[in-house]
Amino acid sequence: MFCGQGLPGRRDSRVETGRKKSEVRMMIYENVSAMKKGYKSILETADGQVNVLDEGALRKSLIDDLIYTMAFSPVQEVKDAASWLIRRSAVALGIVSSSIQSLYEAMGRKEVTGFTVPAINIRTMTYDVAQAIFRAALKNSVGPVIFEIARSEIGYTLQRPVEYTSAVTAAAIKTGYRGPIFLQGDHFQVNAKKFAGDPEKEVKGVKDLIWEAIEAGFYNIDIDTSTLVDLSKPTISEQQETNYALAAELTAVIRDLEPAGITISVGGEIGEVGGKNSTVEELQAYMDGYLDSLKKYGANLKGISKISVQTGTTHGGVPLADGSVAQVKLDFEVLEKLSEVARSRYGLSGAVQHGASTLPDEAFDRFPAIGTAEIHLATGFQNIIYDSAHFPADLRQRIYDYLQKELRDEKKEKDTEEQFIYKTRKKGFGPFKQELWNLPEETRKQISQELENQFAFLFRKLNVANTEAVVRRQIQIVDVPLQIPAALTE
Repeated sequence: MFCGQGLPGRRDSRVETGRKKSEVRMMIYENVSAMKKGYKSILETADGQVNVLDEGALRKSLIDDLIYTMAFSPVQEVKDAASWLIRRSAVALGIVSSSIQSLYEAMGRKEVTGFTVPAINIRTMTYDVAQAIFRAALKNSVGPVIFEIARSEIGYTLQRPVEYTSAVTAAAIKTGYRGPIFLQGDHFQVNAKKFAGDPEKEVKGVKDLIWEAIEAGFYNIDIDTSTLVDLSKPTISEQQETNYALAAELTAVIRDLEPAGITISVGGEIGEVGGKNSTVEELQAYMDGYLDSLKKYGANLKGISKISVQTGTTHGGVPLADGSVAQVKLDFEVLEKLSEVARSRYGLSGAVQHGASTLPDEAFDRFPAIGTAEIHLATGFQNIIYDSAHFPADLRQRIYDYLQKELRDEKKEKDTEEQFIYKTRKKGFGPFKQELWNLPEETRKQISQELENQFAFLFRKLNVANTEAVVRRQIQIVDVPLQIPAALTE
């Protein structure tokens, strides 16, 4: 019934976790016929839909088998069937991929205030990490929380959008969550060097990814053309011109592709994270140019709902010589001004803060206090995983050895070994993806608990605890049909 139990070459691998030995076992359906036998009496497919006959059995083990099959089956037909069953089972239970647009519009009208929406990038162990997020959200009655993945992360973590969607959705089922889930394409970014060499090809790559993400149920997409800002130009408007013009073009593509009944929440960006701090003048130049450019594609096209800015942070933080992270001097005053102008002048939800997960804990309650719309969090959770006392030391060392061998050309001349490892270890998640997903259950539970504690802490700091009712009022659930794979109808 199943194939691929255990890691390659390690059918019954056992790992010491400190208290007991746990068997590493991953269940993957060999073919669709075996999958049908596996879900018999638990799920029923009829008229292109899924009926959940036994939710308890689905949550106990079938959902685990389906998501591991989706992530690791070598057969595309089998992966597609598993993904469809996960996504349509979720809809049957009231778990629906949604756009956060209407909530952000209410924030832009200042009808909803007082919290900052967390957007979390999951780079590894996605099924387990997403469960930790949902558990923390359920315990704290959290309404808005975004699950996102950037264009670059899709590459180095080996997670295509549909797999990411499937893993997050499976986690929602596993934890008993109900309601909308917000999936977001983060930094769907135009690479400046590639754009300079072949702009048409680079833009097409972003457009293709937008299409792929929307097909996968990503109804929130952050366009990042801020890499094309040219500070050598004489005026701020000219500096931002390529940025806002291309952002308008990509917005029009999104509006053309979005499903009926869905208005995808689109984000823009005026300053590349890690660059100079943004100004009100830059925001106004970008927005005025963007709105004028957008009219060329349609008089009534909906524009962006938020604006990402630079206020002093760097993605992942700045590692010091010993591998620790430097203290960040974030300009909260600038962030507050930009959020206020974004709302009052343009009706946006506010400004978005990137690169924030490595900030000190005491900084996070400042964001809702100054009206920050959204905050992006990634590397801090990666650090919790790698630095956990429960993370297998031998696996960590093998990942670091891989980085030393395969990514040595990324080491800068002045970097210490610790700085090099800190900067590149995110790229170890892809090559070791299956092994990380297949860690002993006890190990995954212990790491997940550490993450859950941090998620809960941040949810409280960002003031999204007890906001479930806000989301229920503001978000309209829209079920987008998903064609059943032919293999499931045979």
